[in-house]
Amino acid sequence: MENKEIIESGNAVLGIEFGSTRIKAVLINDKYEPIANGSFTWENSLENGIWTYPLEQIHEGLQTCYADLKKDVQEKYGIKLTKFKSAGVSAMMHGYLAFDKDNNLLVPFRTWRNTITGEASEKLSGLFNYPIPERWSISHFYQAILKKEDHIKNVDFVATLAAYIHWKLTGEKVIGTGDASGMFPVCFGSSNDEVIYNPEYCKKFEDLPEVKAFGFEINKVFPKVVNAGKAAGNLSKEGALFLDPTGDLQAGIPLCAPEGDAGTGLVGTNSVKPKTGNISAGTSVFSMVVLEKDLQKVYPGIIDIVTTPDGYPVAMVHANNCTGEHNYWINLFDEVVKTMGFTAPLGDFYEKLITKSLEADKACGGLLAYNYLSGETITGFTSGRPLFARSENANFSLANFMRTLMFSSLGALRCGMDILYKENVEVASMTGAGGYFKTQAGLKYMAAAMKTSVSAMETAGEGGPWGMAILASYAAENSSDSLADFLNNKVFGSCKKTTSEAEKELIESFDIFYKRYMDGLAIEKAAVETLN
Repeated sequence: MENKEIIESGNAVLGIEFGSTRIKAVLINDKYEPIANGSFTWENSLENGIWTYPLEQIHEGLQTCYADLKKDVQEKYGIKLTKFKSAGVSAMMHGYLAFDKDNNLLVPFRTWRNTITGEASEKLSGLFNYPIPERWSISHFYQAILKKEDHIKNVDFVATLAAYIHWKLTGEKVIGTGDASGMFPVCFGSSNDEVIYNPEYCKKFEDLPEVKAFGFEINKVFPKVVNAGKAAGNLSKEGALFLDPTGDLQAGIPLCAPEGDAGTGLVGTNSVKPKTGNISAGTSVFSMVVLEKDLQKVYPGIIDIVTTPDGYPVAMVHANNCTGEHNYWINLFDEVVKTMGFTAPLGDFYEKLITKSLEADKACGGLLAYNYLSGETITGFTSGRPLFARSENANFSLANFMRTLMFSSLGALRCGMDILYKENVEVASMTGAGGYFKTQAGLKYMAAAMKTSVSAMETAGEGGPWGMAILASYAAENSSDSLADFLNNKVFGSCKKTTSEAEKELIESFDIFYKRYMDGLAIEKAAVETLN
C-alpha cells in the first residue's frame, strides 16, 4: 500500500539503462528500494564490419522496456503509471552517434565494442600523453576524420547512447561527468562541482591540421558536461510521447544528467571514494578503482582514466568480452536437453552448471578457452574468435569445462589488474555487480582472479538502472551532501552484502589457468587469421 501511494503521488524515481543485451527500467521508492521493473532483450549485430544497434531498435527497445514497467506497476499495484519524482537514463559508455544540424543520424551507431580506431587512439594518446582507448567517442570521431569519411563534413553533434536518449527526452544536449569522461578527458573547472572537457587537450586536438580544416570545437560538437546532483532538463511533451506513446506519461518531470554504465556501477556498489572499487561483469567486464593519486605511467589500451559521476579519477580496466561466450554454451546445453524431450528453466542451467565447476581439478583438466566474440585490446586483438582447445590427454569433464569458461571470462581483466598491482594501487574493498555474480561460484572465482576479497550487495542484481535511479534521486533531493556521503548515509547504511575471500586453492587454480591462457594466445591469433 505504501509503495502504491508513492507511485500514485508521483514520488517514485525512475532509472533506465541500455545494457549490451538488455534494456532495463527500475522504479524505486523513497527508501531507494526497487518496487517495479521492466526490460527488453536485444543484441548488437555486425553490419559491414561495424558492431551496431539500429536506431529503430534503440527506440523500440526503450518504449517496450517502459511499457513492460507500466505493466508491472499495473499488475502489482492496480494503478496506471503517469508520473514520477525524477528520472535518469544510462547506457553502455563510449561509441559514436553523429548527427547533422537537422538532427539526422549520419552513420549507423558505432558501439564501444568496435576495435576499428587504432590509428586515432594511438595518435591521440601520444598527443595528450594520456590514454585514449579505441572505444572512446573522440577516437571514433578522429578516426573518421583521418579516413576522410564523407559524413564528417556534416557533423554537428556527437553523442553517446545515454546522451542521445536524454536529448530525445528533454531536448537538452548534456551528459553526465562519468559518461563524458569516456568521450574525451575531463577535469574540474573553477570549482569541484563543475567539470569540463580538459581545455589543454581540447586545444591540442582542435589545432591538428586535419581537425582545423573543419573548424570543429569539442565544446560545440560534444554535449555539455553536467556533474552529479545538478539539474539537467525536464521531460518535454515530445519526450513523454517518445517514451510512452500511449500518452499516459506527463511531461515536466526533472531528469538528472545521463550517465554511462561505469558510473552507475560505481554508484550501485557504493564505490565512489578513493581506494574503493567495483567490478561489473556481464557481456563485457571492467574493474574500476578510485585513485588517491595519479599513476606513474600511461598504459594506452590497458588502463583507462575515467571519473566517478562527481568527477574524481578512476583507473579502469575494460575487457570487451566476459560472459557472452559461456551464454552460448549454456544455450547449447539447453537445446540438448530439449532435444531429449526434457525442459528446465534456463536459470537452473546457469546455477547448476556453474556450481558444478567448483568440483573441477586444480588445473581445470588442462583445458583452454578464449571468449573473444569481438576484439580484445588488452591482449592485442582487433578481432576475436571464440575458441576451445585441449590436449589429447586432458581431463575433459563437465566441471573442468565450466570452470575453464568461467576463468576465461576473467583472463583479459587480470592482465590489466596486474599492472595496477605493480603500480602499488591500494584497494580497500571491491564490490561486484552483473550477471557473473549471480552464483556463489562466480564471486569466488572473481576473488581468486583479483587476489582480494570481493563483495556482492543484495542490490547488485538491480545493477545499472538502480544506480541510475539513485543518481536521479540525488539530483532531485538537492542534497548538500557529497555523492559519497549521500550513498553512505542514505542509501547503503543498512545494505546487506555477501563477501568472498580470496581462497588459496582457487588463486592457485586461476594462476595455473592464466599461464596457459597467456601462453596460448598464439592459438587465438591463428584462429583469427584462419577462420574468416
